Amino acid sequence: MRKTILAASLATAAFAVPQLALAQAAAPAAAPAPTPDYTVTGNVGVFSSYRFRGIAQTYDEPAIQGGLDFSHVSGFYVGNWDSNVNQGAGYPGGNIEMDFYGGWKKSWGDWGIDLGGIYYYYPGTNSGPTIGFSPANNRTGVVHTGRVDNGELYIAGSWKFISLKYSHAVTDYFSTPNTKNSNYIDLSANYDLGDGWGINGHVGHLNFKNMTNGSYTDWKLGVTKDLGGWIGGMAGWVVAVSYIDTDAKGDCGNTTSPQPYCFSNGNTNTANPSGFDKTKDASKGIGVISISKTF
Repeated sequence: MRKTILAASLATAAFAVPQLALAQAAAPAAAPAPTPDYTVTGNVGVFSSYRFRGIAQTYDEPAIQGGLDFSHVSGFYVGNWDSNVNQGAGYPGGNIEMDFYGGWKKSWGDWGIDLGGIYYYYPGTNSGPTIGFSPANNRTGVVHTGRVDNGELYIAGSWKFISLKYSHAVTDYFSTPNTKNSNYIDLSANYDLGDGWGINGHVGHLNFKNMTNGSYTDWKLGVTKDLGGWIGGMAGWVVAVSYIDTDAKGDCGNTTSPQPYCFSNGNTNTANPSGFDKTKDASKGIGVISISKTF
């Protein structure tokens, strides 16, 4: 009798399994999650030095940086990004850079386009009158009048891991008199090696209108690693190491020609109040290490 019951149970189970499989096969697939109308992302990072277009902005001291971006499904976006800066980089009275930007971007397969504008704002800056180059104090005419800021329009195109961007100043370039229409072109590549590793490179050129020895070329080569594969709970945290260099004129020992990128970090020479004894070549090559996260 127990054998009969067992056989009947097995027969019932054998019949039930295909019926269940048929029911599962007949069930409709779950609909994909709808694309959200907008997304909000943020980023934060610590950098051993802040270089903007190859030029030192923090006197080669560390920088804390972060931003927030709002993107709509239509392709329109706005955002803000901030960093500490040093007065000696040309921002007298200021120590914060605030970038406000917006635009439209879209991608089609491997191709992409980005159109927009950006405003660089340095609260608290209040420069004295513009001065010319003086061999006596080894300074060039890069001091501005009033608030330091800059406005640019840009257009960028991308293909797979390569991008090309053109930026055009619609104001005097960082408040340097008579430098409107200065422009910068940037060719960059970011390649994913897999397993959290990546390499990146960049070459850019600044065309600094009406500024003696102001134009220059800068370049960068770096490697990145997502720490998630090494340290639990650190997914999304990226360590980057890069080398940045330029051919800009910043030799602080040169007294025969203007050197726009010899920056002063103040004056501590009481015997010569008009002199600058804390200077730095802001264009020299440097290695930069950082850790950052996008969330």
